[in-house]
Amino acid sequence: MRPNLTPHLLIPFAACSAEAWLPTLQSLPPDGFKRLGQLLQGMKLVQTDTQVAESFSPPHERALARALGLATRDTADGLLPWAASKAMEELQAGLEKAWAWITPCHWAMGHLHATLSDPALLDLQEDESRRLLALMQPYFETDGITLHYLAPGRWLAEGELFRGLPTASMDRVLARNVDAWLPNTKNAAPLRRLQNEMQMLLYTHPSNDERAARRQLPVNSFWISGTGDLPSAEPGEALTPDIFQREREKISVPRSLAEAVFREDWAGYAQAWATLEAGDMAALLARQQRGESVRLTLCGESSAQTFETQRAGLRTRISNFFSPLRPLDILKQL
Repeated sequence: MRPNLTPHLLIPFAACSAEAWLPTLQSLPPDGFKRLGQLLQGMKLVQTDTQVAESFSPPHERALARALGLATRDTADGLLPWAASKAMEELQAGLEKAWAWITPCHWAMGHLHATLSDPALLDLQEDESRRLLALMQPYFETDGITLHYLAPGRWLAEGELFRGLPTASMDRVLARNVDAWLPNTKNAAPLRRLQNEMQMLLYTHPSNDERAARRQLPVNSFWISGTGDLPSAEPGEALTPDIFQREREKISVPRSLAEAVFREDWAGYAQAWATLEAGDMAALLARQQRGESVRLTLCGESSAQTFETQRAGLRTRISNFFSPLRPLDILKQL
């Protein structure tokens, strides 16, 4: 399947389940969604994707994976091959192999459960991250997993264990109880054991003593996500790193709303909407008004709706004038 190359703005967490979300949007100025409303009047709904909020893959990741040709509507939950696509881009190898993201992280241990803290708070540096990878690599190798350094806060892992193994997106589990989001299939048993081993290894490791001396959170576990292998392609349609990068550049995925939600910063969330209106939304509207076809995907925690420019006839323009699509009504559906 070839991805759609139309300019595409995809907005994660345009809606969410937090109690403060709706009052925050209702408190915006009357023109708070002016450009979004103008965009929608020249568009038609072309796709709706709704699943339960407990799915491993959130709506924005499902929409992005389909737009990039990494998944279809039939792709199993938790098997969006983000790590495999990055291995293709960065390593130019392993196209037939299975991959996963490994994110060094801190689990805040409570009385009843552990909560995944934002990995960004660890502020891992490259040398520290590479030492951790070298420390953990022998344990992973016993299960046929090879770790590849990519960035301080995220590594690539190569291994057959990840083929067909559903895992939860970091965006699902961040600041939540990890128990509900851990892989629970039979073939995930080695990874659950690895997590236990790494927790014991890291608990008393000198690297965490050094972090404690710097008043930094300890690295006491890791998260597995982005598992799977690249989808099979028809002859002549296989993605290459260059093609994938060009296709990725057509899609803008601002993270400002998501980051505010994770911080529970509702003033920041309102400001993020204002910034989107003045920036990404205004730019997309300008392209549409110049006659270009553009796409917009609005995502919540359960659903995503994708809109595309329509060539409206007189009847449609009259209908849109008297029955305009109201941005807040659409956001409530997500």
